[in-house]
Amino acid sequence: MMSRTDRIRALHQEAKKRILILDGSWGVMIQTYQLPEAAFRGAQFANWPSDLKGNNDLLCLTKPEIITEIAKAYLEAGADILSTNSFTATRISQADYGLEDYAGAITAASVAVARAACDAHMAAEPGRVRWVAGSIGPLNRALSISPDVNDPGKRAVTFAEVYDSYREQALALHKGGADLYLIETIFDTLNAKAAIKAILDLEDEGLEPLPIWLSGTITDRSGRTLSGQTVEAFWNSIRHAKPFAVGLNCALGADLMRPYVADLARIADTLIAAYPNAGLPNEFGAYDEAPHQTCTHLHEWAASGLVNILGGCCGTTPDHIRHIADAVKNVRPRLPPQRPRALRLSGLEPFELLA
Repeated sequence: MMSRTDRIRALHQEAKKRILILDGSWGVMIQTYQLPEAAFRGAQFANWPSDLKGNNDLLCLTKPEIITEIAKAYLEAGADILSTNSFTATRISQADYGLEDYAGAITAASVAVARAACDAHMAAEPGRVRWVAGSIGPLNRALSISPDVNDPGKRAVTFAEVYDSYREQALALHKGGADLYLIETIFDTLNAKAAIKAILDLEDEGLEPLPIWLSGTITDRSGRTLSGQTVEAFWNSIRHAKPFAVGLNCALGADLMRPYVADLARIADTLIAAYPNAGLPNEFGAYDEAPHQTCTHLHEWAASGLVNILGGCCGTTPDHIRHIADAVKNVRPRLPPQRPRALRLSGLEPFELLA
């Protein structure tokens, strides 16, 4: 069995040779099973006082066979990197269901399923490494945004609470065998900074360092995150983490996301990763963009030298991932730029002072 140290070394090597492929949406695949409330509860939570339907991460405990099926489908479609089904498996997010004390167990179960699926595919296809990205999603609470329009200074959560929640999840991902951390769908940079600090503190305490992948979300055509930052300001805010990769996901389809991916590719001296939605949702909340349409956009990104890692977010399926993987398999990955030495700061806008 290949060690995690060797897998991480292989990750850095492969990223220099080719464009790596991430999986697609977990939510859209889970929806295809049309699971009733009882499936989410399972035997363990049969008498739980709150409704649990829709808590997709909980299925790692109550229906792990479904999560395993989805994982296999994405790997067979050509995904190199499999994300864990732990997007909301934090104490703060699980509190909506009264399951905050199970957040660590849900995360551990999610990485166990992903690790087993990747190891099985590596055993069946020796010589090709598959990696597990520990998904650390956004919270339902924001450090930068007031929940009360009449009180701009009000916050629903403290930095310490966000830090503790992310620390618990990061530790469970690490212990379970994740190869890298994926802090994704970042709409509030301060929340992400709490996650980054939690990870770096664990490293300082002796845990083996894992690559960090940071993925922000541009919420609309304003070109800003929900907390107000431009792409360049976002990068200036988180570049101290020295991420393995930085990029964008969610909110937009590939056509609308492209200019912001291009902006990030111009300024970030690390790998660029992007996984857009399958277009914008229709009036029923479904996604209509077909796999060949998504892959046409992403092939152009790759051919233009913008990206190192591609995948799919909301609405994308194994078929989307298969099309994307086939479209970019012979395209060379982007080379990170060498930028001049400068003082780079940010608020909502970037600031640069050349040395």
